[in-house]
Amino acid sequence: KRTTDFRTLMFYLLKKPMKAAEIKKQVLAELDTWMSAFNAKDLEAWSKTHNFPHVRIAGGKLTYWHSREEYIEYFSKPDMFESLKALGWHHSKWVSRDFDLITKYKVHVSVVFQRYNSDNKLHSKFEALYILTKENEKWGIQFRSSLAP
Repeated sequence: KRTTDFRTLMFYLLKKPMKAAEIKKQVLAELDTWMSAFNAKDLEAWSKTHNFPHVRIAGGKLTYWHSREEYIEYFSKPDMFESLKALGWHHSKWVSRDFDLITKYKVHVSVVFQRYNSDNKLHSKFEALYILTKENEKWGIQFRSSLAP
């Protein structure tokens, strides 16, 4: 009986890290999709990496979008990518993505990303906290608190 209890305990202890590793893998893939869509200047694809309602705190204000359509409209007028380009932005890259909290349906990821100009020279660097949630079996960014403007 004691061996069975120990085996059962070890099974659950070893099973949890594997779940966390799988969650991390899925979340990192979603963040990669987010960055790829952002760099491709594809607002439709980028918005699909978010869950709604979506909240962003940046530039000293909190912005809340109820739906994907509202989100796309907000970033289309004026065109966010054209505004960034006017500031010298060409593309961005992740520097780090550290997991602060992992649960089955919610993850907190502290991220650092850098923006580059068209010569691939560093333009700016920012820290942020992204909270991803799992809805309908899909991870998406639901909340961002960023030091980026």
